[in-house]
Amino acid sequence: MDANRRRGRFAPTPSGQLHLGNARTALLAWLQMRSVGGEFLLRMEDIDTYRSKPSLAQQILDDLRWLGIDWDTGPDIGGPDAPYTQSERLKLYEAAMRQLFEKDALYPCFCSRADLQQIASAPHGLASEGPAYPGLCRGLTANERAERAARKTPSIRFRMPEEDGIEFEDAFLGWQRFSPSQHGGDFIVRRADEVFGYQLAVVVDDAAMRITDVLRGADLLDSTPRQLQLYEALALPAPRFAHVPLLVGADGQRLSKRHGSTTLAAWRGAGTPPERVVGALAWLSGLIAQPEPLRAAELAREPFRLDAVPAEPAVVDERVFRFLAGER
Repeated sequence: MDANRRRGRFAPTPSGQLHLGNARTALLAWLQMRSVGGEFLLRMEDIDTYRSKPSLAQQILDDLRWLGIDWDTGPDIGGPDAPYTQSERLKLYEAAMRQLFEKDALYPCFCSRADLQQIASAPHGLASEGPAYPGLCRGLTANERAERAARKTPSIRFRMPEEDGIEFEDAFLGWQRFSPSQHGGDFIVRRADEVFGYQLAVVVDDAAMRITDVLRGADLLDSTPRQLQLYEALALPAPRFAHVPLLVGADGQRLSKRHGSTTLAAWRGAGTPPERVVGALAWLSGLIAQPEPLRAAELAREPFRLDAVPAEPAVVDERVFRFLAGER
């Protein structure tokens, strides 16, 4: 790998099939790198082994290739930063946790499900991260921790700043600021069942794989303050983030099964050419003026402009479904 080249990635979770929203994110992240001669990595985020399935991981690879998206390194072809499957990278997360413990950036949390449900019923401002954790276990003494540990295996939380806000420049949304009440408070880096949290794993992996650009959906925007704090605590360089609006149904709600066939597998099974899916996604992303069949490789020949992507969520309505089905 060229140390000076830009690197982007797509990192799906194999707990479900790729849907049009996933495919659009993958396409944009791929185009962003291909347009500048950068490298594109694929990583399988299967750290939650209770939900992830190898068969779905393989289907994701097949769906992306069917769409015309390729990658320079990944779980099926290897590369200098292998393995590219999170379940095989646990020692890296353990090492990061040891480093964070040495800095007193972590502490054990003994809160029960009932405690957390009470917190969840309180008003909060986060979209994907849930309610702010009020630090119930943050100030426990060593004796209190020992007493509770004898009765319950704790989760491990990261100490977020209590007073200062977190600011960063998003390549798509511009300047962002999250107050302590918005960034969700102290978050879990390892669950009580010893499954590592998404935030820790993604930071460790993106840094180890030297990712320079992360393009992802706006639903993950409020994860960014947490990840930036982890980068700082681990003395790692943070990538540039760009959060693009999601695809929504005609009712304005996040795209789901109730809006019709949304998975790539469903359209593949119906005999839809991949060029129609690429054309629909390119049109929804402001890259072409009208929906038309288009190969991903053709799209990659044109300069990629992130500012062409609409600022509002893209609506997948009957016009889109008719185009995908080959109707006029």
